[in-house]
Amino acid sequence: MNAEYRMTDDELPEGWIRAPFSSVTIDPIQRVPGEKEEIRYIDIGSVDRDTKKVVEPQSMLGRDAPSRARKVVQTGDVLVSTVRPNLNAVALVEKQYDGQFASTGFDVLRSPAIDPRWLFYSVRTPEFLDRMSELVQGALYPAVRSKDIRSFVIPIAPLSEQKRIADKLELLLGRVDACRARLDRVPALLKRFRQSVLAAATSGRLTEEWRMTNGVNDEWERMAIGTLMESKPRNGYSPKSVDFETPVRSLTLTATTSGRFRGEYSKFIDEEIPSSSHLWLAPGDILIQRANTIEYVGVSAIFDGPTEKFIYPDLMMKCRASSRTTTGFLHLLLQSEPVRSYFRENATGTAGNMPKINQGIVMGAPATLPTLPEQQEIVRRVEALFAFADRIESRLATAHKTVVRFTPATLAKAFRGELVPQDTNDEPAGALLERLKQAEATAPRTKTRRKRSTTA
Repeated sequence: MNAEYRMTDDELPEGWIRAPFSSVTIDPIQRVPGEKEEIRYIDIGSVDRDTKKVVEPQSMLGRDAPSRARKVVQTGDVLVSTVRPNLNAVALVEKQYDGQFASTGFDVLRSPAIDPRWLFYSVRTPEFLDRMSELVQGALYPAVRSKDIRSFVIPIAPLSEQKRIADKLELLLGRVDACRARLDRVPALLKRFRQSVLAAATSGRLTEEWRMTNGVNDEWERMAIGTLMESKPRNGYSPKSVDFETPVRSLTLTATTSGRFRGEYSKFIDEEIPSSSHLWLAPGDILIQRANTIEYVGVSAIFDGPTEKFIYPDLMMKCRASSRTTTGFLHLLLQSEPVRSYFRENATGTAGNMPKINQGIVMGAPATLPTLPEQQEIVRRVEALFAFADRIESRLATAHKTVVRFTPATLAKAFRGELVPQDTNDEPAGALLERLKQAEATAPRTKTRRKRSTTA
């Protein structure tokens, strides 16, 4: 990862020290919940890995709690999943979960001397993720041990500076989260935009003013979509793929699932395909998925790749536009909701099998057709509007990358002491740790015996 996003081993700011988690944390209490005790159980699935928050822990009675519900947490504890640490399922325990139970699949970081947010942000750094990924054990159930987490060394600022830095991080990363949430809403908006454009295009609303301007009064003609095809759609062929390069590639379903041709989703085949075969794809061919999930059955795409390089699989059928329509407009009709709905309603299949449509279903789909000049105008407008949506999507992807980079870059800056000014009046972190050591040395050692509580 870029050095900009990492803490460094350079000299620390004045008053800072480095120390492992083990030197500044204590273990939480573990106990078995009472039979009739009402608890909320925080397991790894309760942690949202994007927001780093506990969300919707399970409510239950103690007698129904799993054997892993043992760690009693309190406000400010930092939960760190020991399972699949690369996913960084970490969270800061909020007030509403004080006294509740966390899974033993978490290491619970609790410190009597360090700002809990300092610990929380420490386990979100790339260095922590990388180190835990190096220490992970097990293939089926990859995990690290609590002692692996506790041995991780972090920079520790004076307590007052910790609070200032944590306050600043809360502000900045809160804005990042808000920005991410807004960005996450854009794909759904773009999907609705494209659907609206498609509906307007195939109903005539998109070109109402064009017809008035050009004096076009012709009614759109109703017909079966098969009458707009050069010939009946034909199924493809799915030969066995090979693991070496050949001149011929066979498409997979994913190549057209997006509604656009994606040639990278294909596989090499080692078979002779006659040059006269209908399997060869040429620009202008429309590929329709005849089998897929109910959401995608009937989805189509226009092939715009090179000739005699790709063939299409058995789960697709191929057609071409007749002289009555354009390739672009026929594709718009096939993508429109009335046609897609018709495909879904008429798809057949038994339980456990993919829904399927056949040649007859495709050809019988309902369609309405304007004049060729209007078809061409509709396709031109749709392409322009879809290109606009594509540009927004591209900017969205760039924005997402920026947001993703911002968090580790900001954390690295924070743990280098560059996020807020230092104050020479702050008590050095070394004095903080020294007091903690003294408190541990003088604390009475008690031996406790764990037993199951029977109280409510």
